Amino acid sequence: MPVDPFVLPDEVAALPARLGIEGFFDVHTHFMAPPVMAKVRQYFDDAGPLLGRPWPLTYRGDETELVSQLGALGVRRFSALSYAHKPGMAEFLNDWADAFADRVPAVLRCGTFFPEPEATAYVGKRLAGGVELFKVHVQVGAFWVTDPLLDESWGQIAEAGVPVVLHAGSGPVPNEFTGPAPVAELLRRHPGLRLLFAHAGAPEYEEFLGLAERYPGVGLDTTMVFTSFFDEMDSPFPDRLLGRLAALGDKVFLGSDFPNIPYPWWHQVEVLVALREREPLLDDAWLAGVLWHNAERLFESRSAGSAP
Repeated sequence: MPVDPFVLPDEVAALPARLGIEGFFDVHTHFMAPPVMAKVRQYFDDAGPLLGRPWPLTYRGDETELVSQLGALGVRRFSALSYAHKPGMAEFLNDWADAFADRVPAVLRCGTFFPEPEATAYVGKRLAGGVELFKVHVQVGAFWVTDPLLDESWGQIAEAGVPVVLHAGSGPVPNEFTGPAPVAELLRRHPGLRLLFAHAGAPEYEEFLGLAERYPGVGLDTTMVFTSFFDEMDSPFPDRLLGRLAALGDKVFLGSDFPNIPYPWWHQVEVLVALREREPLLDDAWLAGVLWHNAERLFESRSAGSAP
């Protein structure tokens, strides 16, 4: 039978009832202002140089269609991640994300920032306005996470306990700003940061996993990890690290990169289910946490104003 990216396979559809969860909580999805999303899609269609290979998108449509598609796939909560790649861009993205969160109750209120003199002020404003999740993409933005222009912003974010989805791994294409070393220095300066490493830090899985083990507020998301597409890019997660992944417990979060993915959204879930065959500790309790409970606890604590 042909694969339908808009309909869950029976095994995935049965998971919420089997695991006792409300649905799926995806912390790594992208919704952006229409002109920005159009440029992002064009970049994927053109197989831009930061991708390293063709990347045919499975999902398209406007924000209403994409939100509806996620709902039909059982995703009950999700993010709206944007990322600035030049000065003067972040607040345009943040204003749009704020309005989107006002329109769509299921979405987390998201923001981004860039190393520029205004960052401290607008990060403070977004924190006061109830931002729940930031996104920083150093591969696309081409900046050091340790840039002095960001130091006060990182301090504010650490004090507030707001999570940051941080793409700092060197995949799919490295540059001088990617890799674990700058992030290790950032955490040395701001050990209270709550960072979620996008793509589990691929391909430097072990180094980023070590940072998650060392710092209480640091975890990772599963975005594209274990999928056939990632494995074909020579970026497979090593089996020898699966026990350590299990031991991270509530610091592992479902992420997908929807809609910018070249396969059905549910493939991300089915490969997580299949991990039990490779490591018995990645059992139903671990899976229920990754698919729902871990993010629910994290963001409920944020909305309640309590410490993470």
